[in-house]
This record gives sequence, structure tokens and C-alpha cells, in this order.
Amino acid sequence: MVDTNETHVIVGAGLAGAKAAETLRSEGFTGRVVLLGDEREKPYERPGLSKKFLTGAEERDALQVHDPSWYTAHEVELHLGQPVTALDREAKEVRLGDGTAIRYQKLLLATGSSPRPLRVPGADLAGVHYLRRLPHAERLRAVLRNLGRENGQLLIVGAGWIGLEVAAAARGYGAEVTVVEPQPTPLYGVLGPELGGFFADLHRDRGVSFQLGASITEVVGQDGMVLAALTDTGEELPAHAMLIGIGAAPDTALAEAAGLEIAPREEGGGVAVDASLRTADPDVFAAGDLASAYHPVFGRRLRVEHWANALNGGPAAARAMLGREVVYDRLPYFFSDQYDLGMEYSGYAAPGEYAQVVIRGDAGKREFIAFWLDGENRVLAGMNVNVWDVTDPIQRLVRSRRPVDPERLADPGVPLDALPG
Repeated sequence: MVDTNETHVIVGAGLAGAKAAETLRSEGFTGRVVLLGDEREKPYERPGLSKKFLTGAEERDALQVHDPSWYTAHEVELHLGQPVTALDREAKEVRLGDGTAIRYQKLLLATGSSPRPLRVPGADLAGVHYLRRLPHAERLRAVLRNLGRENGQLLIVGAGWIGLEVAAAARGYGAEVTVVEPQPTPLYGVLGPELGGFFADLHRDRGVSFQLGASITEVVGQDGMVLAALTDTGEELPAHAMLIGIGAAPDTALAEAAGLEIAPREEGGGVAVDASLRTADPDVFAAGDLASAYHPVFGRRLRVEHWANALNGGPAAARAMLGREVVYDRLPYFFSDQYDLGMEYSGYAAPGEYAQVVIRGDAGKREFIAFWLDGENRVLAGMNVNVWDVTDPIQRLVRSRRPVDPERLADPGVPLDALPG
């Protein structure tokens, strides 16, 4: 039986929120667990939206975090399609869009992030798409199928992970694809120029065109449909549909209105939390895309938008809500699948914050590991491309904070487990 005298509320019914609810129950919490989501879908995982679901290899059921009956079976009160409009920390309650107030003893904010909009004339045309939620992916999948049948042109704005994964899916359907990116390479803000160029070549080999160093200034259409886009370099690029993938911003409005600290832009701009994912309010926590969390390994706050952070951060926050001693020090980790290439990335190495990139293996054959080193030859991050079962030793090198010999690091004959040394 649920103890109605104690209520833990989770705002955000995505992966982080759903896994937090699961952990509260598995750790023995017997009070009310209230999970609030503004989407009408039961909690689902987002990676497939730009990968297997978008390509048609999976259907929507494969995205679900839990079986639909799980929430009732575990006495989790799931409120869907109901946004939280206010947080009153003094009264310790949240208010929903229909006016309902729910009091809490502990609160987890897991409201995630939203796509950054393209703010140019014509960007509100019906043929301009974003990809964040399941309905977005369903509409985009239908668009890509049609473009493939008609040899249509998809214009992608932004050469980040979403843009490149959608480009790969679109080419799989047979659509023509052009990617516009203001930086000199794809993934420049994540991987830097050395590996950004590698991904440009991967997509060019599959027929994708790039307009690098360019930005969209206007979307041209007729009767609500997209016809072309104009760039600041004077190009007019034909398009039958557009996908905007220029990054995401944390959904901090609720936290800001409640007076919670928001981290500065250089720390990700999310809700500021410590290594236990707790805000300055001891009864309020944040996890997932929303949280700018202090990371003990890197000695700074980081905001990580990737799947693994939601998967692991939600449970960590739940344990902290229960009074457990928690230090959330999981390394940032993400993966991507594009054509016949798969990759995994562990660690954190922003452009301008590393001294060199060391390659182990054959980049020409697209089977290698890249390592980002600082000025003291410490490994900040590693990315394995079509090389598998090396995540653990890569993460060990990052965690060790010990200098490595770059020549030995680059030598496939030296086992990773023998490094540093």
C-alpha cells in the first residue's frame, strides 16, 4: 500500500523521469510517486527518433521505457498531456495547467530541452520540421518516404548529430540531401575540425552535399510549402522540405520562475546542481538534459544532452532524493549510427580545450579510435569508430587523469589496458 503522507513528484515524463520513478520503487520508497509529463505519450526513449524509428527499422512500441502496464503495477501516478505551470518552493507544491496543485516532499525536475528555432523569414512554413518528440519523428518519417519516392530534396540546417543522422536516414530512403552549416566542418562544436572533416567525407561519399560556412537567411515558399532557402553567401538552395537541427536549449522556464540558480552559458545554461544532482534547495533536484551538474572528474559543471545521461542520471537523482550518498560521476557517453558506421564517444573535450588528437587504427578504412589529449598528454575523451568493446578501457584512461605517451596510444600493438605506462 502507498503511504500517502509522503509524495515525491517528478516533472518530466521522459527517460530520466521514468527511470527515476522506477528507482524510487526499486529502492523501497513506499510513498506516492507522481510522474508529470506535458506529452500525451507514455515515457519513451529518444535516440530512435533519429535512428531506427526514423529509418523504419523499429516501430513506436520499441521506444517505450516501460511496458504500458508497468506504471499501474508499480503504483506510479502518471499524468500525461498536463504541463506544470508553476513551482512554489515555499509551499512545496507544483501547479498543473488545469489548476490542480500537488504537494511534494522531494521534487525532481527532468523537463529536458527543446530545439532551438530558426528565426528567419519563412521558417514557419509547413514544410519546415524539427525533431525532438515522437510526433515530429512520425511526420518526418512520412516526409522522407515521400521524398525518396519522388527524388525530392531535403535541406538540413545544422550539421550536428541530429542533422547527420537524419541525412543518413534520408539517403536511405533515396532523398537528395543538402546540409547547411555555419561552421567549417560538421560536428565542429563537438569533435573539432579533425574529426568533423571525417564525418563530412562519410556523408559526401553517400551523396550528401554540404554548404559549410553558410547560414540560412530566408525560407522561400508558396501556399505554405517550402520551395527553397537563401543563404548569407548568396546561394539559393532548392528544397521540398527542411529539417532544423541547430541545437537544443534546456527547458528552464519553470525553474527560473521559481528562483532556482541557472548555470551560465559556458556551463550549459541548465539548472545548476551539485554532484548529487541537488539544487541549492535541498528538496529540489534536476537530472537529464536540464541539469548543469558538477562533474568530479572534470572539476566543472557540464550539461549533457545524451541518452546515457538521462538513463543514469534519473536513477542517481532518485537515490539522492531518498537520502542516499550519491556522487554522479558517470562520464559523458553517446553513440551514433550513420550508414554502415557506428561510433561511441566517452569523455569531454570541447574545441579549444584540447591540445591534440591521436588516432589509433586506420581512419581511411573507418576503423579507428580517436583520443583527445590536453597539453599534459592526459586523455580527455575517446571515440571508437567501428571498433567495439573498448568503452571500458577508454573511460579508464579518461578517469585516470594520468599522462600517456601519444606514440604508444597510437600504436594498435600496445593494449589499451597497458596504458598509461
